[in-house]
Amino acid sequence: MPHTRRRIARSLLATALVLAATGCNGEPTANAADTGAATLAAATQAVAAKRPALKPLQPGIPLDLSYVDTRSPQFDRFKRWVDTAVAGQPGYAFSAYDAALLYRLDPKPKYCELAVRMVEKEVADGEAAIAAGGAPEVAGDSYLEVGPRIAALSMTLDTCKASIDDAQRKRWSDFAEQAVWNVWHHLRANWNGRPRPWTGWSVDNPGNNYYYSFVEATLYWALASGNAEWMRFLNEEKIPPLIAYFAQLKGGGSLEGTGYGAAHMRLFALYRLWHDATGEDIANASPHAGDTIAYWVHATVPTLDRFAPIGDQSRSSIPELYDYHRTLVLQARAPGKDPQQLSMASWWLNNIAIDRMSNGFNTSHDLLAAGDAKAPAPSALFHHATGTGHLFARTAWDRDALWLAFVAGPYNESHAHQEQGGFTLFHRDWLTVTENIWSHSGIQQGTETHNVLRFEASTPIERQCHAPQNDRVVHQCVPTVSTMTVTPGADGSLRAVADLSGAYAKDSPVKQWTRDLTFSASGLRVEDRFRTTPGTRAIFQLQLPGEPRIEGREAVAGGLRVRVVSPADAQLTAFDWRTVDRDEFRSGWRLDIAGSGDTYVVELLPAGR
Repeated sequence: MPHTRRRIARSLLATALVLAATGCNGEPTANAADTGAATLAAATQAVAAKRPALKPLQPGIPLDLSYVDTRSPQFDRFKRWVDTAVAGQPGYAFSAYDAALLYRLDPKPKYCELAVRMVEKEVADGEAAIAAGGAPEVAGDSYLEVGPRIAALSMTLDTCKASIDDAQRKRWSDFAEQAVWNVWHHLRANWNGRPRPWTGWSVDNPGNNYYYSFVEATLYWALASGNAEWMRFLNEEKIPPLIAYFAQLKGGGSLEGTGYGAAHMRLFALYRLWHDATGEDIANASPHAGDTIAYWVHATVPTLDRFAPIGDQSRSSIPELYDYHRTLVLQARAPGKDPQQLSMASWWLNNIAIDRMSNGFNTSHDLLAAGDAKAPAPSALFHHATGTGHLFARTAWDRDALWLAFVAGPYNESHAHQEQGGFTLFHRDWLTVTENIWSHSGIQQGTETHNVLRFEASTPIERQCHAPQNDRVVHQCVPTVSTMTVTPGADGSLRAVADLSGAYAKDSPVKQWTRDLTFSASGLRVEDRFRTTPGTRAIFQLQLPGEPRIEGREAVAGGLRVRVVSPADAQLTAFDWRTVDRDEFRSGWRLDIAGSGDTYVVELLPAGR
């Protein structure tokens, strides 16, 4: 069908533009970025050409719940959560979805009665907002929550048929259909005929968390309504970019970072629903889901309570493990087939600080099996996710181990930070880490807040990416690509060499920057070599939990000793972030190291090593 091919072509083009387009100053991006976009577009087209035929669609959401042990403590907790809501005291963020889900496992009328009341209120409130000339809540924040909201409506409509009359069914159906239609037709979006266009943010970006919400809403509604056209749309136009995109993310993880990367819990849940509905196993169509288990296991610090803070951390600026991370690994483990990955997931799930969901609205995810509580710890001491450019390494799997995170790869998402070349060091606590974790917002993206070289021009730069006008700091640009090679040593050490030159615009004062890390049980050695235009200086910066004590070319901050090997004329100064904005920066210091030449060599030694 020609019209179908045109829609696929538009989707391919938009996906490619997300990753390439033009550079920060209107110049073409680095060849690596262009090549990556072209490769993705070609891979998406190849996947689309091989899509399996969909089986005839019958209305209904065919959730396979055979994995649920209704005699388990996890089921008891989930049931208590729903029963409390039935009794008139719903907990925070209680959803009709949970009531409908429990009805499928324990078909008592009270569960459907609650679910129907809740969805009816959602639809009625939405209708009232539309009648008043506004938009319903489902459209809020560029339709971010359309997935869970329409999933709850669809689950209730499908599960509780006997409790819903024809007039109610039509109203709910009209509401859901319009919401889903509006998502994919953002310029023509409307409510009751009144135009309500929106930005269309990430409708064609399978690497963005919004995309998962959009696909979730569409899939649930297609199944509940039996709408074969929506299923065809997903099968031909939205699932192929998803498969092709994640096939390229070798090593797992997300280019949005670890904060928004937690949204993969919804992506992996979608994989399971798609399999239940169509029989196609897209979870195992690429290694990404299984690799993401290893990614998160290694991204977790040795004390098993926190994780590498890469990118925006908007939910909580402090990167503490939460229900969402547990959910993500449970969802990734569920369709897994590799025994080693399953064992790794089980070890992590049974040893992290979050040994069960801490909030009631997440208890349904604990119904998924965590696996063997006696699973052994992993053996590999590092994990390099080449697709994202994220490296994690540790000296051992005990809680006293030294741990490293390092970033050098593609930079092409709005929630990613200017931290190409940035690293984090942990031993019992943060030794050095992005200042972003001590910010109120959790979205401090600039180079100034990360452990990178800060390049400063002698005069204001008139026009550059991500920067206030006439800023002197040279900013990293999107979309760009840095590269990294990793070489393990025979003694358990690790060397990572990154070329970060590509992170800057072509007309930037930064012409070349390589960072060479050597990580071992004794600490971390960082060697930087760079080349800039005349009048531009490089400053080696370290973000620290507390005020450093400076003694010549050495400094001590908490459990970290910093020793400058080169240059010989290095000057060390301390900067208190609270002097910038006490409301935004709650604590944290920065150690600036400045000297002559084109090389820095700095050793970071944990106390007692």
